[in-house]
Amino acid sequence: MERTRVIIADDESLIRQDLREMLTNLGYLVVGEVGDGRSAVNLARELRPDVVIMDIKMPDMDGIEAAAVLTEERIAPVVLLTAYSQRDLVERAKEAGVAGYVVKPFHESDLAPAIEVSLARFREFRALEQEVGDLKLALETRKLVDRAKGILMDTQGLTEAEAFRKIQKMSMNTRKPMKEVAEAIILAHQAKES
Repeated sequence: MERTRVIIADDESLIRQDLREMLTNLGYLVVGEVGDGRSAVNLARELRPDVVIMDIKMPDMDGIEAAAVLTEERIAPVVLLTAYSQRDLVERAKEAGVAGYVVKPFHESDLAPAIEVSLARFREFRALEQEVGDLKLALETRKLVDRAKGILMDTQGLTEAEAFRKIQKMSMNTRKPMKEVAEAIILAHQAKES
């Protein structure tokens, strides 16, 4: 089984060292360590880890800002480790798309549940995104096929079922998706009209 790849970002080297040791004991693979948010973002872009664990208070770019970038770019889920549990920080973390939040001082046993839940949420989010993309494509295809059917019905006197069957047959014969066939029919019709 492949080990979960982790990047650690904390401006305190002692915390990074302790965290690396705990994560290694838990079976995770630490692929990188940095001391500020901007470096965490750059390293994550480069290494594409499974999860990024970072402190909130760091120089250059704080952990929440870095988490927002990583979430927006869909690079990896972020688990924040922090000594601060103030409401405003928790709200900022939620808005940034942070997947997990562990308050210091933490124990080794606190890490695995936070990491595993964040990984599961991230996978669910990616699956939903894919599903939404597939649905958008299906809707776009359906709209184009409906327009192409209308053109065939008007120009060739076909019924709706015959027009659909013609598009379907053209798709099979040319080995092109129905969306492409419909687009070609629409373009050809527009070219004739202009």
